Amino acid sequence: MYEQISHSLLNDILTQCKQPKGEDWQHFYTRLGANFYAIHSLFQHLYGQREDFKAQLGKLVTVLTQQYAQRAAHLRAKDLEREKNHDWFMQQKWVGMAMYCQGFAGNLANMREKLPYLQELGINLLHILPICDCPELQNDGGYAVRDFRQIDVRNGSMADLEQLIAAMQQSDMLLTLDVVVNHTSDEHAWAKQAKLGDQQYQDYYYMYPDRTIPDMFEAAMPEVFPENAPGSFTWNPDTGKWVMTVFNQYQWDLNYSNPAVLVEMVDIILFWANKGVDILRLDAVAFLWKKIGSSCQNEREAHLILQLLKDCCQVTAPGVIFIAEAIVAPIEIIKYFGEDAINAKECEIAYNATLMALLWDAVATKQTVLLTKGVEDLPEKLDRATWLNYVRCHDDIGLGFSDQAIIAAGFEPVSHRRFLVDYYTGHYPESNARGFAFGVNKKTGDARISGALASLAGLETALANQDQPAIDNAVLTIVLLHNLIMSFGGIPLLYYGDAVGTLNNDSYLQDENKMHDNRWVHRPTLDWEVLALKNEPGSVQQRLFSQIKQLIAIRKEISAFADLNNRELIALDNPHLFAFHRYVQTGMHPKVVVIANFDTSPQTAPLQAFRQKGLFKTPVLTELYSGQTLSTDTDSITIPPLTAYWLST
Repeated sequence: MYEQISHSLLNDILTQCKQPKGEDWQHFYTRLGANFYAIHSLFQHLYGQREDFKAQLGKLVTVLTQQYAQRAAHLRAKDLEREKNHDWFMQQKWVGMAMYCQGFAGNLANMREKLPYLQELGINLLHILPICDCPELQNDGGYAVRDFRQIDVRNGSMADLEQLIAAMQQSDMLLTLDVVVNHTSDEHAWAKQAKLGDQQYQDYYYMYPDRTIPDMFEAAMPEVFPENAPGSFTWNPDTGKWVMTVFNQYQWDLNYSNPAVLVEMVDIILFWANKGVDILRLDAVAFLWKKIGSSCQNEREAHLILQLLKDCCQVTAPGVIFIAEAIVAPIEIIKYFGEDAINAKECEIAYNATLMALLWDAVATKQTVLLTKGVEDLPEKLDRATWLNYVRCHDDIGLGFSDQAIIAAGFEPVSHRRFLVDYYTGHYPESNARGFAFGVNKKTGDARISGALASLAGLETALANQDQPAIDNAVLTIVLLHNLIMSFGGIPLLYYGDAVGTLNNDSYLQDENKMHDNRWVHRPTLDWEVLALKNEPGSVQQRLFSQIKQLIAIRKEISAFADLNNRELIALDNPHLFAFHRYVQTGMHPKVVVIANFDTSPQTAPLQAFRQKGLFKTPVLTELYSGQTLSTDTDSITIPPLTAYWLST
C-alpha cells in the first residue's frame, strides 16, 4: 500500500545510506515497498512517541537490507517458489517430530546419521529444541540463551548444523529451530553489560531500584512456576535493582517497549533464516508485552510486535514461516494467527494445545463429550494458517480447556481437573497411568502433568505387571492418539521416542540441575538398542513403530487431510465416539470420515447420523488403514475398542 508519510520517510532512509542495486535486488525492494506502510504504522504505534523513533526505524531497514545481502541464492530461489505456492506448509505431506538433539542423537553431527530412521518412519519436518549457547547449569533446557548466534558446544558446532541442513534439504526435509524471543540468560552479553551499569543495556530489560513498580506488576501477574520460581522479579545485587524474571530467576525478560530490542530480535530471526531454517518457533510469544494492571500475557502490543516481525521477515526471507508458542485459551491462541485478516499476519502455525488436552481427557474418561464440545468451541482459523497437532511435547500437559466447556460436558470444573491430575499421577483406582503433578499451585490447587506418553497411556504399569491385555490397550491408546493428530487437520508433530513407546526415565534425579523439574522425566536420552527392537516382530516397539509408520504413509496419500478449513464435526449420541468429516474437491480420497472409539469395548455408530450429512451413499466403505471393507446395508457400524477408522466415502 502506498502512503505518502511512510514512503517519504523510507525514501529518506534509503537516501541516507548507500543501497545495493541490481537485478538481484528487485524482489527485495518490491517487498520492502509493499510492506513498509505496515512496518511504519506498527513501529509508530509502538514507538512513535520516542525521540529515537526515526533513527531506530532506520536501523531496522538497515538490518533488513544487510540480511538480504547475506541471503544465499538458493534460499532466495526458495523464497520465490514458496511465494508462488503460498500454502505449501498446509499440504498433507508434512509430518513432524520434535526432539532434543542430545537426547535423540547426542549431537548435531550424529543427527545426520539418524536421518534414515526418521525417513523410514515418514518424518520430513524436524523440530530440534533449543541448541543455542547457554549456561552449563541454569539453562531451562536451552531456553535461557547466552548467545543467540552460537551453537552450544554440547550440541556441536555451526558447521555441524550447516551440514545437517544441507543433508535435510537434499532429502526434502524441513528444519524448525527455536528463537527465544521473550528473555535471555542472565549470562547473555546484554545482561552482563547491564550488570556493569551500562544504561543502554539495562534498558533492554525491566529493572527497578525498589519494589514499588515490581509490586504493581505482580499484583495482577500469575506465577508461571509457583513451586520453583515464585514471583516475577528477582533482586540482582550487581545492579542493586529488581529484574523481571517471569519464568526463572536466571531468565531476564526483554523489554520490547524499547525499539532497540525489537531491532536486535529481527536481526537474530533473519540470521537463522539465512542459515536455511524453514520454520522458526518463537518461544513464549504471549509474554512479549508487559503492562501494569494486567496479567502481562496476550496483550495487544504483543500481537503488534509479532506482526512487525512477520512483515520484516516477509521483506528479507518470505519463504520462512513462524510457529507461535502460545499455550493459552482457544479464544486467545487463535489471535496469534493474526486478527482482522484473512491470511495469517502474525504466525502461520500455532500449537493446538486445546486438542492435546482434550485428547488426554477422553483417554481418562473414556468419553468424548468434552472433546467434542471443546473442538466445537475452537474458533475457525485463518485461511493461510494451520495447527500443529501433538499428543506429547517436551513441556508439561496443561488442562487448558475452558470451564464453560467442562460444565457443558456435564462436569464440575475444579473436581474434574482434580480427577485428571489424580488419574494421570496414578492416584485414581482404575488408572494405570504413571505421571507426575507439575507446577502445583498451593494457593489454587491447580497443577499440570508430566510424564512420557507411553507411561501416561498405561504401558509402563502394564509391562511391570506383565499384564498382556493392559499392554494391548496401552498400545491401542498410543496408536489412537497418533491417528487423530494425523487426521484432525494441521501438521502432526510426534515427540521423539513415542513411536517406540519410550517410558518415563528418572535418571534426571541424579542431575542437580534437573532434579527439581520433573518434566525431565519425559525428556529422555534414547537407547538406540531399544529402538532397534522396532524390527523385532511382536515387540511393543515393533507394534507401535509399524502402525504409526503406516498411519503416516496413508495420511500422505489422502488429499482430504490437507488443512484447508475442511473439517466438519459429526454429532453422535454415543458418548464414547468422536467423529468428523474431511473433504476436498479433487484428489485421492477426497472424502474421509474419521470415527474414533475411546472406550475399551466396541461401540456402534448409527449410519443415519452420517447419511444426514450426505455421506455413506455407496454400498461399501473402505477403511483406509486396515484395507477392510464395510457394508452400508445396515443400521450401524461397530468401531473396535480404542480404535479410529478412516472411512473413504
